[in-house]
Amino acid sequence: MQPELEALLAVQEDDDAIRAIEGELAAFAPRLASLDKARQRAHDEVERTRLAIERETDKYRTLEARIKEHREKHERNVATLDQARKLREATAAMAQVEMARRVLAEEESELAGMARRLGEMASALEAHRAAAAAIDEEQVGARESLRAETSRLESMLSEARRVRADKASGVGASLLSRYDRIAARRRSQALFAIRGLTCGACDTSIPLQRRNALLVAGLIDVCEACGVLLYAAPEAPAAGAPATDTPAAETPATDAAASADADG
Repeated sequence: MQPELEALLAVQEDDDAIRAIEGELAAFAPRLASLDKARQRAHDEVERTRLAIERETDKYRTLEARIKEHREKHERNVATLDQARKLREATAAMAQVEMARRVLAEEESELAGMARRLGEMASALEAHRAAAAAIDEEQVGARESLRAETSRLESMLSEARRVRADKASGVGASLLSRYDRIAARRRSQALFAIRGLTCGACDTSIPLQRRNALLVAGLIDVCEACGVLLYAAPEAPAAGAPATDTPAAETPATDAAASADADG
């Protein structure tokens, strides 16, 4: 097998390992997102309640100021009534006093309701804060575990990429570029051995001329059907066949001749 092909096959093995590590890292994203979502919901509830309290407090203070003005007006109306000497003046002053009294009663009732709501909202805010703090505390262990596992996998990924880069130096720039483009597009293996007369990836028949180039010249070519890189794997020796670089075993006839020579 050509050294460049061996190097590219080694690169492909490393890419498989790299994709596996990247897959493990990607699997942590939903877990972390789930933790973030639960924590964000709790903190959002705290913020919504806090803002609601601010708005209600502003309304409460505005109503308090209005009630103060109406009380002062009511006191002036009462003073006017006390000073009235004529029936017409007294009747008009009495009407103003009664109207102011009704307005004050309604506003004071509304102010009391606001005060109750503010108390309830303050209690709810404390409960939401406690719940958010509890979630933060519950997630400490899970987040530390995720960070530790992520750090471990990132170290593995960095080392795997470094090893891959070393092996990739044994592959020509043009071939490596083609391989990288195909692997990135497929997000899986890009280099396949031919299977007999067909592509090892899509099982499409390979034209005779191209197949001979793969088998005889040891070329690495592109499948016209699916676009992967193809190569011809060297044929394994048949089972029981003698190796070409070892002497053949002596036959029984040769052994007999050797024995006769020894006797003579």
